[in-house]
Order: sequence, then C-alpha cells, then structure tokens
Amino acid sequence: MHTQNSFTARLLTVIALVAASLGAYAADGPVIVDTGFVEQAAARGALIWDVRSQEDYRRGHIPGAVNIDEIAQLLREPSTEDYIPVARIEQILGEAGIDPAREIVLYGAKAHTSPYFGYITVRYLGGSDARVYHGGMDDWKAAGKPIATDPVKLPPVSFRAQVNPDVILSTREVISRLGAPGIQIVDARTEKEFSGEDVRALRGGRIPGAVNIPYESNWVDPDTPRKLQRRQVAGKDGMSLKPLEDLRALYARLDPQKETIVYCQSGVRSAETATVLQSLGFRNVKVYDSSWLGYGNTFDAPAENDTYFNVGRVNGLLMQMQQRIDVLEGQVEELKAAKEKK
Repeated sequence: MHTQNSFTARLLTVIALVAASLGAYAADGPVIVDTGFVEQAAARGALIWDVRSQEDYRRGHIPGAVNIDEIAQLLREPSTEDYIPVARIEQILGEAGIDPAREIVLYGAKAHTSPYFGYITVRYLGGSDARVYHGGMDDWKAAGKPIATDPVKLPPVSFRAQVNPDVILSTREVISRLGAPGIQIVDARTEKEFSGEDVRALRGGRIPGAVNIPYESNWVDPDTPRKLQRRQVAGKDGMSLKPLEDLRALYARLDPQKETIVYCQSGVRSAETATVLQSLGFRNVKVYDSSWLGYGNTFDAPAENDTYFNVGRVNGLLMQMQQRIDVLEGQVEELKAAKEKK
C-alpha cells in the first residue's frame, strides 16, 4: 500500500508539472501566435476577431475577421473602467456572432494591449481556446498577406457566459491576499506610476509587496513608441516580444508555482503581462481588473509610497493654460483684422 501511495503521489506531481508547462497553451497550441498560425487558424474555420476601432477595421483587416469596435472601450464602464454587466456582454457578442466557446484569434495593431484584454475577457466568460496575434495588422501587412475592406457579418449566436472566477480578482479579494504566503503581485505600470510620482487616481502609490515590471519590458525595445515619434526608427519591429529565454530572465525573480496577481491602471496593460506569464508556464495567474484605479480610490486599502492628487495645483495649471489660450485667440483675431485691412 505504501508503495502504491508513493507511486500515486509521484504521478500526481508529474501531472502537475506537465500542467504547469502547458500553461503557455490553449486547447491546442500556444497562446501568443504568429502570422503562420493565424493563416492556418482561419483556414480551419477559427473566428478571427479584430478588436480595433471600427474606423481602423474599415481601412483594412484580415479577410474574414469580425469587428465590434474597440473592445477595451466597448466592454467597460467609462467611469470605473470595470466590465459592463455580463448580460450586456453576452448580448453584444451574441449579436455579432462571437461565441467564446469557439477557437478565437484576437488581434489589433502590433503590441497593442486590447487583444490581450480580449483574451482575458474570453477566458473570463468561460472560453478556453483563444489566442493573441501579437504582431497584428502590422505583421500581417509586412508579410504581404491579403487585406480586406468589406465588413464581415456573422450570424447571431445565443450563449450564456460560464464566468470563470479564477481569471480576475476584485479589490476586496486582492486586499484579502496581501501578505499571504504563496502570493506574488506584479505591477505592470510605469516606474513613475509605481513610485507615486504619476498620480492617476485619487491617490498614487502601489500595492504593498508589488514588484514593478512595466509591460513594455516584454518587448525587444521598450522605447520603440518614443523612437517612432522622434522618427528615429521606421517600423514597429522593436515592439515584438522578447525571445522566451529573455522573458524568463525578465521574470526570474518570480515563482511560477505561486498565485500571481497582475495589475496596472485599469486592467488592460496587465492583461498582456498576465498572458506572457501564462506563456512562460506560470500556473495560476490572475488579473486584478479594477487595478490601481479601483485600489487607489479605495482609501482603506493599504498602499506603499502613497501620494495624493493635488486639485489646487491642477486647477492652477488649467487656469494658466486658459490664459495662454486667451492670449493666442487674441493674437489670431488681431492677425485677421490686420489681414482684412490690407
């Protein structure tokens, strides 16, 4: 009996390790996919979901892709940036023919966070066969793949979400876990947000014990957006994900066996980090959906390095700006009058 129990224990350990190693995979294949995978998925009838704005979608999209507008805006409350009621999400997706139970590939612009938010949303609604095309339209175009402009209309579907409580956490659930063994917290915001210098709620700061790894750190060159603005680079290659070995090094201080909570400002940037961690084999990753917007506005939630929003200073800056606008408008009127006299 002792030998049998020992064998059973070893077998369960092996199964757990295999499950952890498969954390990077959906029902069949990797979670973060490339152009070739998207082509094959479309050929076998997977649902290709373009999560960009309707305007961007009309300019050009992957053939067969469906669109319901920018989902990080459409599926969230404007004030709190939390999810709208699940019943309303069911209605929106159902009318668009989007069934989370299907195989789904989500994409947007290269490295945009909305496809990752969509991936977390599909999992939250009970789906288990979704993937993210990180390269999105940029990689699709760069590969010379066909572009469609006609909108795709799928037949409506009726579905009931099987909400998965293991995907996202509420503010109270996060507070209840603070200091608990087996819990680690990742802050995917910028360094200035983490330090409390950049205040984006009623107070700034960070969740106690959180480790700051900005989500852009997942990219080959996190400075690419700024370089694009300065015209120092011509494309978005720097926004590709780092190789797996570099990503493992980036998150080496974390334990893949612990419950990992990821947050940012409103739960969108953290969706990318959470998905990357899953792709690295982290077995229990959760997104704190309300993130700092909810936490910073909850005054009994303990925080480190907390700072407060200076309303007086902001009002002063707004007054200075208005005064400058008034001066500029006056100068414009003077120029118009001078031109009319001529």
